[in-house]
Amino acid sequence: MASSTSLKGGSLSFSSQRLLALAQQLRHYKPPPCSLDDNEERIIEEAAGKVFSQVGFQESVTPVAQNPEKFRPTRAAVLICLFEGDAGDLRVILTKRSSRLSTHSGEVSLPGGKAEEGDKDDGETATREAKEEIGLDPSLVNVVTVLEPFLSKHLLRVVPVIGILNDKKAFKPTPNPAEVDAVFDAPLEMFIKDENRSMEEREWMGEKYLLHFFDYEIEDKKYLIWGLTAGILIRAASVVYQRPPAFLEQNPKFKFPGVVDKNTVMR
Repeated sequence: MASSTSLKGGSLSFSSQRLLALAQQLRHYKPPPCSLDDNEERIIEEAAGKVFSQVGFQESVTPVAQNPEKFRPTRAAVLICLFEGDAGDLRVILTKRSSRLSTHSGEVSLPGGKAEEGDKDDGETATREAKEEIGLDPSLVNVVTVLEPFLSKHLLRVVPVIGILNDKKAFKPTPNPAEVDAVFDAPLEMFIKDENRSMEEREWMGEKYLLHFFDYEIEDKKYLIWGLTAGILIRAASVVYQRPPAFLEQNPKFKFPGVVDKNTVMR
């Protein structure tokens, strides 16, 4: 299988100075320390094989960071694949889940899924899944960094992997019809702007938090980006553009469940 190119492991070429500067910037980004040992993460099984959740938060604000001995989430990765658009803006590749899926059908997500035994790292998990879902050849993607893991409501530990697609024209989307109905792209910066955004106040065990929704239209098609996908993209845009979002995120405070098993949900 073709492998993605890492900034740490080989020479890279970029079609623009902007992409080169971005790669150099992200190469020096260091996410907060992980709270779990890689060899201790596979105790809780997640029923669904793909990464999707209505709610997801940065791991540092969840019980995992405070009590790593009690929580062992299943590991997964998603690919934040960036490229330079015709107007010079940075854009991210997204998918619309197949309408035939039994859960979260028709919703927007990043390419990604659970780690498999043969994956050498999160970058390989994310690019392998992207190839399976949308036909993105891993050799076209330069993996430059990973962000702080997010923990989904069902204890799926999701590592966002940022990769740069140097030659957008070389990528010919071929969606896997069993998983994906459409492949599209959106400007990354929209996820830190207070435009075309709405929010809902929700509550877990008496603690309030905000759920963010982004409306986006391209080629006469409308998409709603929200939940875990929106949360990851808010964080990615903040890191890339080196500024916080123009709105309040408001994550909740979490409480520990009494028993942790395959049906555990954070409350």
